[in-house]
Amino acid sequence: QVQLVESGGGLVQAGGSLRLSCAASGRTFSSYAMGWFRQAPGEERDFVARISWSGGSTYYADSVKGRFTISRDNAKNTVYLQMNSLKPEDTAVYYCAARGGSVAYTAANKYTYWGQGTQVTVSS
Repeated sequence: QVQLVESGGGLVQAGGSLRLSCAASGRTFSSYAMGWFRQAPGEERDFVARISWSGGSTYYADSVKGRFTISRDNAKNTVYLQMNSLKPEDTAVYYCAARGGSVAYTAANKYTYWGQGTQVTVSS
């Protein structure tokens, strides 16, 4: 069982930056691949970024590539999402997710555990 708690969301102007954190419970965090997803009002939950259990493999949605960076610190049981050059269309609730195994996926249904989400609002 893994519990995930996101933090770091907030209100920022377009062009600004935020860093989201996702703290995981348990002593086996390093055996989980992680993903970040987001959901805007009235929209489906969309893939943002994913990272393998070692951190050696990352992948991004085209909409955030070059602006967002996913990373993890297995010693701290935490995964991060650094978001730069934010745009109003990045406004959403951001969720982190975990799945057992080394490989991370872009599909939300591949993930077993989810956090409660953190709101990111980007004003124009």
